Amino acid sequence: MQKKDKIILHACCAICSAYPVSYLIDAGYSVSVYFYNPNIYPDTEYQKRLEAEKTLCRHLGVELIEGDYDREKFLNCAKGLENEPEKGKRCIECFKLRLEQTAKLAKAKGIKNFTTSIVISPHKNFALLSSLGQKIALKYDLNYIGIDFKKKDGFLKTNQIAKSLELYRQNYCGCEFALRQMPVKHAT
Repeated sequence: MQKKDKIILHACCAICSAYPVSYLIDAGYSVSVYFYNPNIYPDTEYQKRLEAEKTLCRHLGVELIEGDYDREKFLNCAKGLENEPEKGKRCIECFKLRLEQTAKLAKAKGIKNFTTSIVISPHKNFALLSSLGQKIALKYDLNYIGIDFKKKDGFLKTNQIAKSLELYRQNYCGCEFALRQMPVKHAT
């Protein structure tokens, strides 16, 4: 039997990573999921998302690696960008932070391939994330595997998997600045 290529999938949340993990397994990869999200606020939200990721990884039989929940690291990368709109410069810095940390982990573990589940969201820019991933991969002599998981109903599939497992579903990207910018819903 041929040895499978290893890959680290950065997971932003269980909803977004459900289909990408399945896709990568079907593509022949040995998948390790890396939950590194110091941007998530508050701590209770982080814990809900982490528990959902644990449930997903147990169900799919893949390794879960939990990164440090280092809020200061995120706040430092977002410094001066707190009022940026969603999809603005703050998000780009956050993507860089999480992709770079994923690359560092891959390098430390001797795994040549990495990617991210962030790209499955219809609200995220695949070309931008792939470009950032490629630049970071070059820096660490790794391969960023740019797969647009949205294609072929990927977003629908990830939601179906998440629903079948009754995974926690969040209603914002995760950072406190995006949460503050959300419109307030009033009872009618």
